[in-house]
Amino acid sequence: MTYLKRLLPYLKVYKKKLLLGFTVIVFGAVFTNIIPFVISRAIDSIKTNVEFSSLGGYALITVGFALLSGVFLYFTRQTIIVVSREIENDLRNDFVTHIREQDLQYFHFHPTGEVMALATNDISAVRNFLGPGIMYSSETFINFIMALSLMLSLNVHLTLIAVLPIPLISYVVYRVGKSINYKFERVQSQFSDLTTRAQENLAGIKVVKSYVRENSEYEIFERESKNYQEKNMSLAIVQSFSFPMMFLLTGISVVIVLYIGGNMVIDGSLSIGQLTAFIIYLGLLTWPIIAFGWIVNLTQRANASMMRLCHVFDSKPEINDTEITDNNITAIKGEIEFRDVSFKYGTDLPFVLKDINLKIKNGETIGIIGHTGSGKSSIINLIPRLFDSVNGEILIDGINIKKIPLNVLRSSIGYVPQETFLFSDTIENNISYGNEKLDKEKIIAASKISQLYKDIDLLPKRFEAILGERGINLSGGQKQRASIARAIAVNPKILILDDAFSAVDTYTEEEILSGLRDVMENRTTILISHRVSTLKNSDRIIVLKDGRIVETGTHASLIQQEGIYADIYFKQLLEQELEKLD
Repeated sequence: MTYLKRLLPYLKVYKKKLLLGFTVIVFGAVFTNIIPFVISRAIDSIKTNVEFSSLGGYALITVGFALLSGVFLYFTRQTIIVVSREIENDLRNDFVTHIREQDLQYFHFHPTGEVMALATNDISAVRNFLGPGIMYSSETFINFIMALSLMLSLNVHLTLIAVLPIPLISYVVYRVGKSINYKFERVQSQFSDLTTRAQENLAGIKVVKSYVRENSEYEIFERESKNYQEKNMSLAIVQSFSFPMMFLLTGISVVIVLYIGGNMVIDGSLSIGQLTAFIIYLGLLTWPIIAFGWIVNLTQRANASMMRLCHVFDSKPEINDTEITDNNITAIKGEIEFRDVSFKYGTDLPFVLKDINLKIKNGETIGIIGHTGSGKSSIINLIPRLFDSVNGEILIDGINIKKIPLNVLRSSIGYVPQETFLFSDTIENNISYGNEKLDKEKIIAASKISQLYKDIDLLPKRFEAILGERGINLSGGQKQRASIARAIAVNPKILILDDAFSAVDTYTEEEILSGLRDVMENRTTILISHRVSTLKNSDRIIVLKDGRIVETGTHASLIQQEGIYADIYFKQLLEQELEKLD
């Protein structure tokens, strides 16, 4: 139960409500356990030729106590169950906050489906423990103590016989609980795999349909689903075994009590009313014993889920503000310098950047080109600290970027990644995503520069048009232009465009670059592209090969060097000429 201890800080927040809930449970248990005593008195009073009015009084008292017990039961749920829902909300919010703080490296090893399963299934399992688990365990404990005490007051010998199966029940619960914990971990793990598969299929539905893979994907999902079902059935078999076993053991107690108690009534050492009360108390005792097994089930499930959640909570991002962070830095200008920077994505993986030395002046436009896998995207991922370099250091305005507060660094960078991402929201909100306080005029201006405005103008609701998931109702080029508009709109000190024109034609690219010239003036800009036409007007062009800078210079000087850049340039010229012939 080590992992469940991590819930104590959440419980302390609601300690007053929980205390009220426990108090209500005690009062409810008192009235519940008084009822058998009243019934006992009523039955025994029949022997003394009691009047009907007296029996009616006992009946009214019994009904009254039952009603009061029901009222307290209602308020028990209104306190403890409500608290469990509030803690569920707090836990889920903390989980999402912690997930957002993780480095990109974390998501390389934990797919979206796994994270979604943790945020839904596992947190729900914990909530079931915090609500029904705590409530029923409290009720079980209090009712057990009260019923046992009252049974002892009636007849000690008979009580000891009645509780004989309890050690055996405890052993069964212990063994079953261990099995449930193991099997539930397997169920939750398989549910993560199933969710991941479903999420990937929905996200990549275009690819699935384009390659006519619907049937194949269905078969894979069906296989994963079958595996999930089998693991769930294995868990259900263990659970279904535990309850009948406990009913059987408690049922044996009832039979023994009836036999021995009946003999005691015959020899006069126990009244009929007392035996009746004893059997009712035994019934009240039976439910706590059975509920104990169910509570253990809930607890084992919650512990398994909390273990998975704790793995997330214990995962600390390597990229964050530390003791060396200078919080006095509130803005940057835009000069960037790489000093002997090397980088790889994992300890067991090869270096993708090697000994990078590069200085970019404030306001300078730099183009980066190279063959696929040369390290173009990796080099710009280090600037906003999406990853940290393994060796060397990166400076902005002469300051190591690790000393610059992350929010200052990232809010000063307008970044358009290779893979564009748009939210299921309005076009306006997608463009203003980096600055929610952006006025409409600046949003329109950004859309005009990115050449998106003319497309927006054709939409029925224009800027209020709702995009589908990931902007599915926009073309690839429109999505890229929306991403460019979003980067421009934040008015960044550093603008990074990573292959941001790959989905637009050369004519549209020229229009966007023409509009960007005013934006790029006096602003540090880094352009990454496979197209020479995108980079040729840059102040300087960097050529990467196998993670190293192999050429640098202007467009004209690189052509004269007759190296990799010149080779790419002339090949692209030839391709353009062939396209014209077609």
